[in-house]
Amino acid sequence: MILPIVAYGDPVLKKEADEIEESYPKLKELIENMFETMNGAQGVGLAAPQVGFSIRLFIVDTSPFAEMDEDEEQDESEEELAKLKGFKKVFINPIILDEEGLNWKFNEGCLSIPGVREEVSRQPELTIEYFDENFELKEEKYDGLIARVIQHEYDHVDGVLFTDHLNPIKKKFLKKKLDNISKGIVDVDYKMKFPKKR
Repeated sequence: MILPIVAYGDPVLKKEADEIEESYPKLKELIENMFETMNGAQGVGLAAPQVGFSIRLFIVDTSPFAEMDEDEEQDESEEELAKLKGFKKVFINPIILDEEGLNWKFNEGCLSIPGVREEVSRQPELTIEYFDENFELKEEKYDGLIARVIQHEYDHVDGVLFTDHLNPIKKKFLKKKLDNISKGIVDVDYKMKFPKKR
């Protein structure tokens, strides 16, 4: 089932999410719905707060990046493309243990902030501990675009948006656009839930 994606301005997006137990009600169903929602909106990652659940859960599927690179004939190595194409994971109660390397910029967007893309600086490598969908504990290292998507989604479960990484001048420049998104004044081709008007 496709769920509505929560728009910028909803308090759930700014709240630090709660850890969950294996017994969390209808967890498998929620994960399936999140994948369906993300795919329907052509995203590469989606965090539970973005569909209204303030829990430490996010999903990632970087295969659209691989397809984009093939279409645009960019110079990613075949090994890198294969990694992106095959990367589809569920992260429950994640903890980033370490981030390394020189910061690099990349143009990020977010399904909760449609029509806004900005360069965000992040470190290129990370080590993360998390439970998968079967509640098996994992510790893994990632780099490049996969690490970036994980960092972006991890921010969501900490109540942080990619716009929070921007400098004050850039934020001021985007204010009207962000206000419009929170009011529902936005052209989007997927189901969204806008903050209730006070």
